[in-house]
Amino acid sequence: MSKVKIVTDSTVDVPKEELDALGVEVVPLTITIDGKSYVDGVDVSAKEYITLLKEAKDIPRTSQPAAGVFAEIYDRLGADGSEIISIHISNGMSGTFNSAQSGAEISKSKVTVVDSKFISFALGFQVVEAAKMAKEGKTVEEIISRINQVRENSSLYLMVDTLEYLLKGGRIGRGKALVGSLLKIKPIASLADGVYTPVSKVRTYPQLIKYFIKQLQDETANKTIKSVGIAHADTLELATKIKEAIIAETQFNDIRIVDTTPIISTHTGPGAIALMYFAE
Repeated sequence: MSKVKIVTDSTVDVPKEELDALGVEVVPLTITIDGKSYVDGVDVSAKEYITLLKEAKDIPRTSQPAAGVFAEIYDRLGADGSEIISIHISNGMSGTFNSAQSGAEISKSKVTVVDSKFISFALGFQVVEAAKMAKEGKTVEEIISRINQVRENSSLYLMVDTLEYLLKGGRIGRGKALVGSLLKIKPIASLADGVYTPVSKVRTYPQLIKYFIKQLQDETANKTIKSVGIAHADTLELATKIKEAIIAETQFNDIRIVDTTPIISTHTGPGAIALMYFAE
C-alpha cells in the first residue's frame, strides 16, 4: 500500500510545530511591501509584519507559489511512490489552488489537489484531519471523503476593524468604505462557497462577541464541537474575550488563538479577527 503525504500552504494558521509533527509540507506564499518581498512565515513573522503593514507607504501585494515550485515538491514527496493530497486556501480568494493544480499536472507524482473553500484554522481543520488519517494508513479516497465532511461541518466568521484594506484589495467600493468609516461600522463576513460574503455588521466589540456566540450556538446545536480557533491581526485582547465568552457559554475550552498569517492580514488590515469552528 502506498503512503499518502499531505501538502498545504502558509495561510493554514496551524502552529508549525503541530504541522511538523504530522508530517505536513507547507508551501509558503509571498508578500511584497514597499518594494521588498518576504516569504510568508520564513522571512517575517506575523507580529513583525503587522508593524510593516501599519507603516507601509504602498499597497502590499501577495502572490502564490509558482506551479514549478509545487511540481518540485510533489516530485520530491512522491519519489518513494507516495500519493499526495494538496489542500489549499479557497480558490475564491487566491490563485494558489490553480497554481497547485498546474504543478500537479506536470509532476511525475500522483497528486490530488483540494480546494478547502476556507482559510486559516478552517483550512487547518481539513489539513490536520487529513494528516492524522494519512499517518493511520488511510487511502486517498478515504481521506478525501472525510475532509469533505469536515468542510461541510466547518464555519468561519471574520470581522475587520477598518474598511481601508478591503477597499485597497478591491473587495468593496469606495462609497461603501466611506459610509462605513463615517458610521464606524465593522463588517462581518463568512466564506460562503469559499468567497468573502458580508453577513452582518456591528459597531462595538460587545456586539461582535454576542454575534459570534449566537452563530456558534445556532450552528452547533445538537452537534459535538470538535475544534475552535481564533485568528487575529494585532487584537489579542479581543480574541481572549471571545475565547472566554465561548467557554462560559459552551464549556468547550480547547480553543486556540493565533496571530494570523501576513497573507491574510494584508487583505484584512490590523484589528481583524476570525472565529472558526468544526462540529458534527
